[in-house]
Amino acid sequence: MSFANNFDLPQVLLRAGVKVSEHPGWKTRGRGVLNIKGIICHHTASQPGRNAPSLGTVVNGRSDLPGPLCQILLGRDGTAIIISAGRANHSGRGIWHGITNGNGNMLGIEAENSGVGEPWPEKQVEAYIRICAAICIWKKFGAEMVAGHKEYCLPKGRKIDPAGINMVDFRLRVAQVIGGNVPKPEPIEPVDDQGRKTLRRGDSGEQVKTVQKAVGAQPVDGEFGAKTEAKVREFQRLHGLVPDGIFGPRSYAALESLK
Repeated sequence: MSFANNFDLPQVLLRAGVKVSEHPGWKTRGRGVLNIKGIICHHTASQPGRNAPSLGTVVNGRSDLPGPLCQILLGRDGTAIIISAGRANHSGRGIWHGITNGNGNMLGIEAENSGVGEPWPEKQVEAYIRICAAICIWKKFGAEMVAGHKEYCLPKGRKIDPAGINMVDFRLRVAQVIGGNVPKPEPIEPVDDQGRKTLRRGDSGEQVKTVQKAVGAQPVDGEFGAKTEAKVREFQRLHGLVPDGIFGPRSYAALESLK
């Protein structure tokens, strides 16, 4: 069953200037229909160092809780990975502005952070804010409907996420974006000056094979998956680029400099 009818979340986020990756199967992944009336912000409690180490967990769940565990996984580099279009197990018992069915009525965002003092990169926080603002505009509700899990949960004090983020300040920044008071970040160009398409996870074809060969990804099968993304990030780090895993104009330029 597809839950993605009228669920154009990837396009909503791309228009807001957010980097987006669509995880395979997201359109049919869910535990029922989601009717979005608000947002709950979480952190993953993952170890620092990797960009999206919680991907398998939020897709498949844990031994005590079946997946999916969110609709969006936010990587440390600010990439929004779309996990599910349907209902996810993320809220537990709680209440926010009268909403008590968090799983059914609140979109869940899991942001990669240890939750025990790991600094939040500004690019990740900026993406977090823009994601929330874009969803508020899309679903026609205000910034007051963006809750931290620590604010939603009952009994109070049961949750601390997202640790290190002041949700009052966070909502103020969301409201500023909704109001058009913050300029949109410069988007990644869809093609470079030679007409080569910007590639990201989920893309396929001969151009992907060319990139896979260039960055040493295996297998060279023309499918831009997790292994290719990891190799692209490695390539970008080696060449002083933002390791976002998206192969665009700057990555092509770095590749040309090697010839």
